[in-house]
Amino acid sequence: MSRFIGMETLAKIGSNLREARRKAYPDDTLDDFALRIGVGRATLQRMEKGDLSVSMGKYLQAARLLGLDEPFQYLLKPRRSLFDD
Repeated sequence: MSRFIGMETLAKIGSNLREARRKAYPDDTLDDFALRIGVGRATLQRMEKGDLSVSMGKYLQAARLLGLDEPFQYLLKPRRSLFDD
């Protein structure tokens, strides 16, 4: 499999998801949390690895449940400069 520039970022997102899940729902199994966000266990496992094949919508579902969805609105937002109106 070829590596692309963002693999480290995706892996970090997956790691962050795993950490947040364990903190917010310490008694949940993978199956329990997967059910909470409407995915299967295998999909959740891929998400926690930062798998690119999982849609952003699934990550957003998990972020919403964990109360971490606010930053999603800033993804890909161009930065403003002093010269912008």
